[in-house]
Amino acid sequence: MTGKVYLVGAGPGDPELLTLKAARVLKHADVVLHDELVGKEILRLAPAHADIRNVGKRCGKKSISQEEINFLMMTLAASGLQVVRLKGGDPLIFGRIGEEIAALHKANIEFEIVPGITAALGAASTIQIPLTHRQSSHALVFLAGHTASGADPTNWRALVSLGATVVIYMPGHDYSNIARKLRSAGLSNETPCVIISRATTSEEQAFSTNVEDLADAPRLPAPTLLVIGEVLRHAGPRLSVHELGISNYWPPSTPAFASQTQSELSFSANNRGAPLVVPASCRLSRGHPALAVGGTPPPRRQRYQMSAEHRVGNKEQGI
Repeated sequence: MTGKVYLVGAGPGDPELLTLKAARVLKHADVVLHDELVGKEILRLAPAHADIRNVGKRCGKKSISQEEINFLMMTLAASGLQVVRLKGGDPLIFGRIGEEIAALHKANIEFEIVPGITAALGAASTIQIPLTHRQSSHALVFLAGHTASGADPTNWRALVSLGATVVIYMPGHDYSNIARKLRSAGLSNETPCVIISRATTSEEQAFSTNVEDLADAPRLPAPTLLVIGEVLRHAGPRLSVHELGISNYWPPSTPAFASQTQSELSFSANNRGAPLVVPASCRLSRGHPALAVGGTPPPRRQRYQMSAEHRVGNKEQGI
């Protein structure tokens, strides 16, 4: 009997951003091969008998090679097991899924891809950034900060000419080099940027700046995203933030956060480099019943019955 491999996106971190299909697949897994960044809350969805193995990077070093991961998937599935290859974000975006598809196809192993919410979308939602805007950006570009060859194949001048919102995954900490490439390609020094660390988790942090001052940005904990573009000027009008102060750190468990208006968060000279922390209340999982290990469905909502007197009163008021 031959098993099957599911290439599953675990989303950016918040368990409630896991798709229902991904949760269902996890609940029936025999083996889970997961990346380092997949949270414990998501792994708890796997059944008690499942063999759960961390095959991601630890402290920046790979615990296992890609070839070994491919071999594990093929061997376990060939023995009749249901294998879930669980990746952070969406498996189709910077997830090495192309190499795994090629290996599984060559070995004639059945597989299925279950997409997930990529980190850029999760980060934009909690920071309240519109990634596209009719007045600012009609395109969205995802870039990898690192490539297998180590070379940079990006045509920065062509990229800047698009007027697109740019999201750089894994940008590293050499922000001065990125800023230099952007300026050389013709991007204005005043173009706003935001660095987002550990998006949608209880440890999420964000740092706002612009191209001119990007080189002075702090080293926020990995994984990070760098968002660049004029759309950042259209962030939500009530983005909840808190200044981190000199230490550039605010304990994630701290309950009190200040709320500022968009004008207070403008990317002007008076607010360059303002470090922000998104309140935990905006992103933490509420333990939705659909994510329960037992698979208990959520309770049905009771329909509110409006009385005849209430209906007449609303009609008289033009409601």
